[in-house]
Amino acid sequence: MVSGIVSYGVYIPRFRIRVDEIARVWGDGADISESLRVFEKSVPDLDEDAVTIAVEAARNALARGNVDARRIGAIYVGSESHPYAVKPTGTIVGQAVCSSASYTAADFEFACKAGTAAVQACLGLVGSNNIDLGLAIGSDVSQGAPGDMLEYTAAAGGAAYLIGRDNLAAEVESFYSFTTDTPDFWRREGMPYPEHGGRFTGEPAYFKHVSSAARGLMERMGTKPQDYDYAVFHQPNGKFPVRVAKLLGFSKKQIEPGLVVPMIGNTYSGSCLIGLAATLDIAKPGDRIFVTSFGSGAGSDAFSIRVTDGIEAIRCGAPSVRDYIGNAQYLDYAMYAKHKGKLRI
Repeated sequence: MVSGIVSYGVYIPRFRIRVDEIARVWGDGADISESLRVFEKSVPDLDEDAVTIAVEAARNALARGNVDARRIGAIYVGSESHPYAVKPTGTIVGQAVCSSASYTAADFEFACKAGTAAVQACLGLVGSNNIDLGLAIGSDVSQGAPGDMLEYTAAAGGAAYLIGRDNLAAEVESFYSFTTDTPDFWRREGMPYPEHGGRFTGEPAYFKHVSSAARGLMERMGTKPQDYDYAVFHQPNGKFPVRVAKLLGFSKKQIEPGLVVPMIGNTYSGSCLIGLAATLDIAKPGDRIFVTSFGSGAGSDAFSIRVTDGIEAIRCGAPSVRDYIGNAQYLDYAMYAKHKGKLRI
């Protein structure tokens, strides 16, 4: 029996900071937003973290599909900003959204692809009939050191997907992963901000892994870019997904609905999953969506997804990605620094 997406939900904080405001403080010039193709990014509220974002996204997923949370047999939360070094995020999410304690839970870490790894794990448990529904979440309040290039894009947000066998809104036809030990980005225990190896970031990391996973899946399935109505690629900035789409043979029209990074920044573990949600928000039954995530360190997960008639029944059950994008409140750098805890005593 085919497994896939029963429902989905997102959450993006309402606060934003314009990239040009960050550039003003650090004297990097007004053209940096054009260079990155990111114009503003989401900022968590003072009381928001990866857990609260995951909970809101999960509640939206349950509400959209009108799903009984007692059916959930697994909760996996992918993030690189789990608030506890030793204490699972998944159990907090479970306590908030489930009335039952009869589920397995775990936290996933693989930089920005931890959320899609959680989806794969849920697909395996559902496909083997070990659970009825799995809840896979990608949620982050990503970090960038003051004045570092990461600060211009590191954002906050998350997406949750209910994975099951029945009443599907979209079928997962197949998936494929490509993984190597490529040190392009890391953060050791106790470090407040991550570091990045610039010469590894582009070709050896993002482009090699995304293109290898994407081509591997299409070769396995015997498909080509023209067989898909939409495509979503991990969005560290506004340039990389456009470039890799062109490299693989996908058109700008195919990626436009899911390309949300210019408006909200890079939500890390939420990035690819929020892009998929934005695409599902407008997709019609029969449409096919090609999705490829990327996580530094490094690896990519590619998915082939076919939208079913069930999408129409859940379309209006929760706020859309565009609803959250349109609900913006802007901060200056001082308030942004307060929200992000950048002022340390």
